[in-house]
Amino acid sequence: VGQGVEATVDGVQVLVGNLRMMNARELPLNGLIPVMERLQSEAKTAMLVAVDGAVRGIIAVADTVKDGSLEAVADLKAMGLRIAMITGDNAQTAQAIARKVGIARKVGLNSVLAEVLPGDKAGEIKKLQSEGEVVAMVGDGINDAPALAQADVGIAIGTGTDVAMAAAPITLISGNLSGVPRAIALSRRTLRTIKQNLFWAFIYNIILIPSAAAGFLNPILAASSMAFSDVFVIGNSLRLRRWNVK
Repeated sequence: VGQGVEATVDGVQVLVGNLRMMNARELPLNGLIPVMERLQSEAKTAMLVAVDGAVRGIIAVADTVKDGSLEAVADLKAMGLRIAMITGDNAQTAQAIARKVGIARKVGLNSVLAEVLPGDKAGEIKKLQSEGEVVAMVGDGINDAPALAQADVGIAIGTGTDVAMAAAPITLISGNLSGVPRAIALSRRTLRTIKQNLFWAFIYNIILIPSAAAGFLNPILAASSMAFSDVFVIGNSLRLRRWNVK
């Protein structure tokens, strides 16, 4: 799991996988390490191909960076959030992609977790949570589902797999990552509005209930104040409809 595939083709043993798989089988690499490192520095995933017990070649695969990723990372940084990229790719490829999208290498501010096996992503989320971090996980694949469920907030990409969307409480309709900072900004504004409503609802009661108990409050004024409190809370909440989520 997380290393590659093995098959027998016309009686010939064929393996396609990463360096970890070839080293585990103790297969000779035939001097292909420099080629593999060059491909990885170009943000490509290098898959080694072994035939009959020796590595014969390399297949390089490159995922294109999603549109808006660089802008989304910049927006999240501006919100004061720590950003980490978690991937099964090797460290060199992961760092190359991280540089493209603006994720720094410096641990403690932003970090890159590379060569993480599919079953270990949720464990990495747990590790961050044990350090006191509140973790939001963004993912779209089958392997991301356990991590999305483990995170404090799971955010699935709408163009991803059904199991990822089922595991996450938040699903972005589009595949554009700019929806992530928008969702966080909207959540923060909603929570702020709730706190404002609670403040005004309580302040009316704190001021007027003692006055009513002392007999200083006219019933008509009390009813009017209660109605005004309700109108204020509803009106304050409706302001969210006019807020432009950029």
